Amino acid sequence: MNTTLSDAGPFEKVLTLRLEENELADAEEQAARRLSRELRIKGFRPGKAPRRIVEATVGPDRLRSEAIDDLLPTAVDRALTETDLFPAVTPSVEAIRTIDEGVEVDVRVTVWPETDKVPDYQNRRIEIDLPMVDDERVDEQITQVRRQFAELETVTRHAQDGDFVSVDIAATSGGVEVPEATASDLLYELGSGTFVEGLDNILPGKGAGEILNFVGPLPAGFGDRAGEEVDFRVLIKEVRRVKLPDLEDDWVSEVTEFDTVDELRSNLRTRLDAVERSTARSDLRNKLLEELIAELDVELPPAIVTAEMESQLHRFGHRLEAQGVTLADYMRVTGLDREALTNDLRNQAERSIRVDILLDAVAADAELTVSDEELDEAREALAQGADDPDAARVALADGARGKALRSDILRRKALERLEAGALPVDQAGKVLDLSPVSLPDEEPAVGVAADDPTDVDSGDGDDETGNETGEEASNEEGNDGADQPEEQSPPTGPAEEQR
Repeated sequence: MNTTLSDAGPFEKVLTLRLEENELADAEEQAARRLSRELRIKGFRPGKAPRRIVEATVGPDRLRSEAIDDLLPTAVDRALTETDLFPAVTPSVEAIRTIDEGVEVDVRVTVWPETDKVPDYQNRRIEIDLPMVDDERVDEQITQVRRQFAELETVTRHAQDGDFVSVDIAATSGGVEVPEATASDLLYELGSGTFVEGLDNILPGKGAGEILNFVGPLPAGFGDRAGEEVDFRVLIKEVRRVKLPDLEDDWVSEVTEFDTVDELRSNLRTRLDAVERSTARSDLRNKLLEELIAELDVELPPAIVTAEMESQLHRFGHRLEAQGVTLADYMRVTGLDREALTNDLRNQAERSIRVDILLDAVAADAELTVSDEELDEAREALAQGADDPDAARVALADGARGKALRSDILRRKALERLEAGALPVDQAGKVLDLSPVSLPDEEPAVGVAADDPTDVDSGDGDDETGNETGEEASNEEGNDGADQPEEQSPPTGPAEEQR
């Protein structure tokens, strides 16, 4: 096979492959045998029809076309290796010409764009916010920890924010009951904003025995009926206040791994500091990347942007499916139309591509390399995380995938080089220390508490919900957070994904 390479634009090449007649003849024999098995040819069992009968049935043009289709994938891979090309998107066949000694095939290859000028990334000052962990914040966390072990106490006064009310809720639409929005003995926390919109507006200041009526929308979980206005009738059966345990050393030693209140406070302060530093490092990374990619002078090939948009949409759709939501449902609930979704995808795709171009440029400028040992370790780590490790090892040994994996490692190293070379400063220009906080090795009995857990001992088997906070610290610093159920939150839109 002969190969020639020509330019077709700033980021595109055309590979012209020559498939010799002897190659085509062998491929036609293979194609005829395959078609003999696939086709139902009168008078012959599957796979038994000779080539001349198959060719007479499908025609010589289709047989030649099938042979070319069978040869092209291997031929293109070999040509890419010979010309040292690494396509950014799947190459496309543009033309096939018959010549005296076979056929010529033109294949368009879009290559990854590069930049000649690398933005100055050394000692770049990036202003970020690093809030101090003061006593007030530690006190808030202590209160959250106490709420995890709180009890509910029935009171005769009217309900106020932070209280729990036991209610019966009935919903009707046009006089017809809506069973899914009807509940008995629902324990609802005032101010939580859960269940249905409007409860927090009517419950404060009301007492047991009162019956309240209001009109409100059905929540997102109602599918096609989400947002529909229905009539709600609420009977308040009981008001309960949250009774927190006394903050004493004995209580701390009983419910946590710590012996004293001071030890618990110190641990929570350390973990809050870890959260703030982790958040600040993420902020530094994002701001640094935004500044640098804004200085990149590079044109983005439309084919790469389109491919990245499709990839973004595919990943976003999978995240929605994991939560039982279709893309159509998401767009309807959020009010996002197709044009807005497309713009979000394009903006995110362009940002992602520019970041990769930047990291490639930094890797080249800093002369970063990937050793064979690093590549082997990365392959093994990916294989171990696959459903079929052996099959994954075989797939990752492929030359193209090996190049892609090496590129990913280089980009990770480039990002680390960027972060190491940046100077985080506060509003006054003072350089900040964002080094990770050293956390205790042992697993804490309590961590940085949730925003407002309702994991309270109500004694009657009521539903419990809670929100975890400090995700960055949990992932990066090893903080497991408070031991409580996690509330599912809706997925973000495609444009909200950040590197």
